[in-house]
Amino acid sequence: MEMDVSGLIGEIKAKQAIGAEDVMTLRKEIWPDGVISADEADLLFEINDLDSHPSEEWLEFFVAAITEYVVNQTEPKGYVSDDNAQWLMQKIDHDGKVESAAELELLVRTMEKATGTPELLQDYVLKQIEDAVLTGKGPTRDGGSLKPGSISDSEVQILRRACYAAGSDGPGRISRNEADMLFRIKDATLESENSKQWPKLFVQLVGNYLMAYGEYDMLCRAEASRLENFMDDNKASVSGFFGRMKDSDIGGTFKNLFNTDIFGSKNTECGHIDAVEQARKLTMIESSWLHGKIQADQNLDPLESELLDFIADELAGTGH
Repeated sequence: MEMDVSGLIGEIKAKQAIGAEDVMTLRKEIWPDGVISADEADLLFEINDLDSHPSEEWLEFFVAAITEYVVNQTEPKGYVSDDNAQWLMQKIDHDGKVESAAELELLVRTMEKATGTPELLQDYVLKQIEDAVLTGKGPTRDGGSLKPGSISDSEVQILRRACYAAGSDGPGRISRNEADMLFRIKDATLESENSKQWPKLFVQLVGNYLMAYGEYDMLCRAEASRLENFMDDNKASVSGFFGRMKDSDIGGTFKNLFNTDIFGSKNTECGHIDAVEQARKLTMIESSWLHGKIQADQNLDPLESELLDFIADELAGTGH
């Protein structure tokens, strides 16, 4: 890495601030070509750890650059590798906690920008957000401080973004781990003065886990890489193959076998609608999970009551 920003780092330490001009210098030195090297990514974390007051410009630059490094600079692009996930967690965990607004935003932005992330990173991000809400020792994205044991508007926004992120369990789909986390946060903050948005978010997210239909299953990183390599090597032949199939008797055979024209524009929606309706019904496993959560303290609290009302309304819509 041919650069020397030691003087700039010394200035940042002296004035205890990372200003817009500093960011402009770093952007020219480190990111003129849109590519971040491993050494440059390490340097950006070093600067972020200087305990200096960061400007909004620094926050955006740091998050954008590290997200690009973690998400898009290992093939296949969009899939965070295990090595990059481990590197990111180690960089944030060197002092045992998410210490800056930039680090918390970086975790959430990575989940949003990535097509897929390792499960260990998903679990790590959830834990950091939960710890920040419950302990009040981590900063929020807007620079405010957290009040222990309560949920502010900022925390509601972060939870919504993290749980609905494309790189989590699936875009718009809430996982069992996320639902468990939401119940833990709910139980720990019941007596607190929370954001007015929190009850609605809790009901929406847990209701999503119990009743939403998830048609999309994310490809694993290895499968995405294999498919990407196949398409790169066979672009012309693949498009020609499907074109010939559509016009041949094989296309008709598919239609006869599966009762759908997979090549046509009027692909039947009946199966999809049935699947959506089926997903809205609680399974035995989901019912058992919900019963256990509600019975854990032998008390039906206001948020649990709102959740049950939501489920009842949804089930009434299915005729069950």
